Amino acid sequence: MSLFGVLRTGVSGMNAQSNRIGTISENVQNSSTTGYKRTSTEFSSLLIEGSDSGVYNSGAVETVLRRSISEDGPVAVTSSGSDLAIQGNGFFVVQDANDRPYLTRAGNFVVDGPTGNLVNAGGFTLMGYSLANGEPTPTLNTFDGLVPVNVTSLGMQARATTAGEIAGNLPADATPVAAGTAPPAGAAFSKKTQLATYDPQGRKVLLDVYLTKTNANTWSASVYDSSDTASFPATPLGSLALTFGADGRLTSPGTATLGLGGRTIALDMSGVTQLAAAYDLKGQADGNAASAVKGSEFAADGTVYAIYEDGSRVAAFKVPLGDVTSPDNLTPRAGNVFETTPESGTVQIGFATTGGRGAIKSGALEQSNVDVSAELTAMIESQTVYTANSKVFMTSNEMLDTLMNLKR
Repeated sequence: MSLFGVLRTGVSGMNAQSNRIGTISENVQNSSTTGYKRTSTEFSSLLIEGSDSGVYNSGAVETVLRRSISEDGPVAVTSSGSDLAIQGNGFFVVQDANDRPYLTRAGNFVVDGPTGNLVNAGGFTLMGYSLANGEPTPTLNTFDGLVPVNVTSLGMQARATTAGEIAGNLPADATPVAAGTAPPAGAAFSKKTQLATYDPQGRKVLLDVYLTKTNANTWSASVYDSSDTASFPATPLGSLALTFGADGRLTSPGTATLGLGGRTIALDMSGVTQLAAAYDLKGQADGNAASAVKGSEFAADGTVYAIYEDGSRVAAFKVPLGDVTSPDNLTPRAGNVFETTPESGTVQIGFATTGGRGAIKSGALEQSNVDVSAELTAMIESQTVYTANSKVFMTSNEMLDTLMNLKR
């Protein structure tokens, strides 16, 4: 082997260890960075084929960077509901200030004051599908249709009641009312209850529900607008005949359609029973009064709910997850985000908990997958190897100086 070959080998080894120390330094610096994925330096030998078996031709070292993007970091619980972690495969889809999309595992999102968008520590905006027009249909291999997740843009809203439900028990030993006196034919009734509903402007409309036992196993339910006293008992919003079997369960249809102010409300009473027990009814209805958004809530499937001051929850967005065939071949960019490459494969968009994608956990963050103790051990090893390569370089340089002096 020539002295120049020895010099080349020493320099190559020093450069390789310099690269390794550089990646170790980056890993240690980002050991507390949310969603950071460690980088490692791998080596392979470069040999020069020689024609003479008695002469060794030194080669060099080739450096290859490996990124552990597919390796999950530990998940830590936080006190912020807008902190998101992915438990399993997948990446959040985010975009920068120039509307360029990226993938990331950094879910430390907060509401950006000027825009109201959810933005992470790197300044990237969380993207999702709007649910304003119903369940979205994602385009599998593009980011089309994604919009910034912004629950504050919903503002104050009111929703009219479209459906209500009454369930519980009517007493089997109640005394039947005389035939022909049940509403709407007469004013006599057995029990009365109320159900709160809302009109399109958010005003509360109380519905009076008159329940009259007309026979041993038959009840009549008639519904009125409580503010329209003139309508009772002749003109109900809707009526329903409830017939019970020997087991106390309904044998007749348990639903009715109520006409109120040019709109309809579907009333479901199929959960009512007639048993030898006390009168006990419970009711609920959709819709809400005019109320402003006070926060948001994330479900494991990525659904983002707007939480209103009155406590109601409205599904506003659905956050998808992007995934690729080979995550470790994604290209990292500043801000702890990744771009797809031909080696990583085309991004595929879908929802959490489907297609092998993980679940979204609210109030948690995925930590860096860097093991600091392992990195420091590798740094000591690299420093030792670097020093050894420098000794090789120095020795070969001294030998070359000696050779040059002999020639003189």
